[in-house]
Amino acid sequence: MPDYQDVLTTASQLSVDDRLRLIDDLASSVPDDQPPHLSEEWLAEIRRRSDEIDAGTVQTESWSVIRDRLFARHGVSDGR
Repeated sequence: MPDYQDVLTTASQLSVDDRLRLIDDLASSVPDDQPPHLSEEWLAEIRRRSDEIDAGTVQTESWSVIRDRLFARHGVSDGR
């Protein structure tokens, strides 16, 4: 099995479109029961935003809508 550095070196040679697709696919593959370790600052921001959602003071959007908007803004195709 290749090691992290081999994978990173190879992935770094992909086109920007393919690297973004890879990032999205890798993020989707992380099990829900193994979230990333976050700093206290990020945890506080998450709590603040969650409180806003719970209070109904912000309107949310689905990830697919946000992702499509970001890809369009940067001229990136997801190739799917």
